[in-house]
Amino acid sequence: MKQMRIWIALFALFSVMLTPAHAQIDTSACADVVPNGEIPDLCMRLMQAFPRPTVLPIPQDRFTIDYYDFWRVNNTQPPVFDAPGGNVVRNMPVGFNFINVVNQADGWVQAENGEWFRAEDVQENDKLSYMSGVRILDGLQNRFAWILGTMYTVPEPKGRQSPETGRLVQRYDLVNIFAEAVDDDGWRWYMVGPNQWVEQRMVSKVFKIDRPEGVEGRWVAVDLYEQTLVAYENDTPVFATLIATGIPGFDTREGVYPVWARLDRDRMSGLTGAPNAWDLQSVPYVMYFDEGRSLHGTYWHDNFGYRQSKGCVNLTISDASYVFQWMSETEVRDEENNPINYVYVHSSGEYRGEGAATK
Repeated sequence: MKQMRIWIALFALFSVMLTPAHAQIDTSACADVVPNGEIPDLCMRLMQAFPRPTVLPIPQDRFTIDYYDFWRVNNTQPPVFDAPGGNVVRNMPVGFNFINVVNQADGWVQAENGEWFRAEDVQENDKLSYMSGVRILDGLQNRFAWILGTMYTVPEPKGRQSPETGRLVQRYDLVNIFAEAVDDDGWRWYMVGPNQWVEQRMVSKVFKIDRPEGVEGRWVAVDLYEQTLVAYENDTPVFATLIATGIPGFDTREGVYPVWARLDRDRMSGLTGAPNAWDLQSVPYVMYFDEGRSLHGTYWHDNFGYRQSKGCVNLTISDASYVFQWMSETEVRDEENNPINYVYVHSSGEYRGEGAATK
């Protein structure tokens, strides 16, 4: 049985790999579909043939995920020692603090900077996200979306969720968008299958945009409204994923920015002494673009698709690794042969209310 499962998995993988790069889904056949209306045969066949977007998941960055060992420090200002049972050198300030553990002794853990913590004052990280983005194979000719919460689709906008009438979709599932409708409250609804509708607040939508003036080569578009990142080779979208940008008061600022520095890893800290301070060791794959704001890997939450950060653009570790390497391989370079990349931060809509899920 195990061998059979392996063959099935390999067959599925090769089937995806052999999908032609020019394969496209023409959703115009579904353009006139309205809730409770008749679905044309061509549209129905299209939805049955393409239940998911024409994309290829990127591999997990298992090296980084397995190499680092991140632990959260309890927010109680615990003492920090120079050795197990040794001298107290300081107390950890209040805030959101993580260390990269490089050594352990009986009842003790050592951070990468040599400091020791009592095991009772730290806890292993359980928030690491294994979500990853996708390579785009069809030039993003049609819209698709990530589902942001486990739920049943409804047969019509504002309908009641039910296993009898709906399709169960999971968080981070990918769906095609075949048609769109607007309810009487002004919320958009997307048809993701035959009589299967989801509301806009429960998805993050991906679609193609125009290249900003003056930008060439490899660049990324950060959509603050949809909480997505799309990577482009000039005018061609090649990769997309979910992100988490700045919360109100720590906004990720709109504009076109060159990436001015890139580091395999960097320590990030801010507002030391304040209740909402943070100190994060070995943040991976950091790409600075707007002063101290950056694209970077994130190991301390799995809340992608919603605003979450203190102004940076949070990506999963695997996504940050992929974008970091992809950007570095651009042919557009400066006089010192350094890669030139841009980050275009924009918003395709306006949030209604202050909540992260009220877009």
